[in-house]
Amino acid sequence: MADTKREIERKYEGPPAGGDTPLPDLTDVPGVSRVIDKGVAELDATYYDTADQRLATASLTLRRRTGGDDAGWHLKLPVSEGVRDEIRAPLSDSVPDDLTALVRSRVREAELVPVVHLLSARDVRHLVDASGTLLAEVSVDRVRAERLSGGAGSAEWTEIEVELADDGDPAFLDKVEKKLRKAGLRRSASASKLAKALEDTAPRKSTKPEKPEKPEKSGRSGKEAKGEKATKATKEATDAKSGPPESAPRTAGDHVLAYVRAQRDAIVELDPAVRRDVPDSVHRMRVATRRLRSTFRSYGKVLDRTVTGPVGDELKWLAAELGVDRDQEVLTEHLTAALDGLPSDLIMGPVQARLDTWSGARRSGSRQRLIAVLDGRRYLDLLTTLDTLVAGPPLLEAAAKEPEKVIAKAVRKDFKKVADLVGQALELSPGSERDLAMHDARKKAKRTRYAAETATPALGEPAAELVKSMKSLQTLLGDHQDSVMVRETLRELAAEAQGADENAFTYGVLYGREEQRAAAVEAALPGEWEAIEDKGAV
Repeated sequence: MADTKREIERKYEGPPAGGDTPLPDLTDVPGVSRVIDKGVAELDATYYDTADQRLATASLTLRRRTGGDDAGWHLKLPVSEGVRDEIRAPLSDSVPDDLTALVRSRVREAELVPVVHLLSARDVRHLVDASGTLLAEVSVDRVRAERLSGGAGSAEWTEIEVELADDGDPAFLDKVEKKLRKAGLRRSASASKLAKALEDTAPRKSTKPEKPEKPEKSGRSGKEAKGEKATKATKEATDAKSGPPESAPRTAGDHVLAYVRAQRDAIVELDPAVRRDVPDSVHRMRVATRRLRSTFRSYGKVLDRTVTGPVGDELKWLAAELGVDRDQEVLTEHLTAALDGLPSDLIMGPVQARLDTWSGARRSGSRQRLIAVLDGRRYLDLLTTLDTLVAGPPLLEAAAKEPEKVIAKAVRKDFKKVADLVGQALELSPGSERDLAMHDARKKAKRTRYAAETATPALGEPAAELVKSMKSLQTLLGDHQDSVMVRETLRELAAEAQGADENAFTYGVLYGREEQRAAAVEAALPGEWEAIEDKGAV
């Protein structure tokens, strides 16, 4: 089984002039009492990636290493600058299945092959305080890299690595860095040894200028001229897909594609976290799928719905699969909090035990199902489809227009749908029909919120204000829907309790409280909506 370690570290290198910069005396770093020499370890690591370096592009590293005190397989996932989660697995001849699963959203069906071989002589020192507690580990690494795939170069360098001790204060690294900088060291330009090895051993490009192609002598055929005329209307829009992702959005298509790209990236990046059951990861991945699907629906004048419609259907399927787990989390958390809030004299029978049994059984089943989905062909095909769509988006004529007009019109259209649904809900009497109408209004509020998020870079403050308004409405209506779902669950638990000859009184008390919560939301809705209508859309 793999285990996880949070790594907080910084890498340094000497001045470009060459030669090893000696490690300065670190005993006068504030907080350091002693520097303990731990000797030199010989490390032998082979890094794995796809032939086109999909892991390296995403700043992930996968290696098999011997030597030192942590020999084995290591997968490093970026968390933030200088912070990574290292997933460890025991030594084996091939990549462990646990780690293969964690990179599947990046790798898909491509083969993982050795790309770089690193030999490192690691001179280790421990910085400890007066009580002997480890503050950080400092190592001077003399590295030799050999390219195994995509070239045959080699490189050598020396770097200094400072890794914070477990549960240490990150501010301590600033103190060490101050001392290192005074000694002439600077932060490494490469985020990892692999990144530097790939850069330093990459095949050198030819510096010879390419010969210009000779112009064709023949003129255009009538068919070619007709084809050029047909594509002229969307030329500016299609330019957006060939430009660099980081370029500033200009057209309506630019803005929509920037949002689409961000959600696609979020789905792929969250995949390992969902597999590891990281808190809130399922919810965040589900939100990304919903944002993406909503964008396809809201901006049908920008992206061709005949192309995005089937993709949206697949995103709806994925969101539903993610929802099996997420909805279970929400229900369990809410029921647990509600039960904790009851006075002890209102709790009759083994209510907590029944809730734990119900939650555990469903949670186990939903986790297994979700992992099977992420390992399945349908999900991987969806990821590939999204990559294809982002690389060659089905842009329509409106995509080339100014964003202020096209995007604002789409947002206003969504806002009107919300207004109609809220109006319908307010006209209905309390009951199942109103519950359904409020749920529909909530879904449209989310769609409008996501459309406004897409519009914010182009429209500024008005769109940002609409995001806030829709989020507030979504939260209110979400509380109501949660109450509906909790009441259904309480009826189910009460029936099970009665079947087991247990006292069902407490379930009735909780049910009554949920009815009151729903009534409070329904009473607050008219005032909430009136305030939103006064602000209006963009």
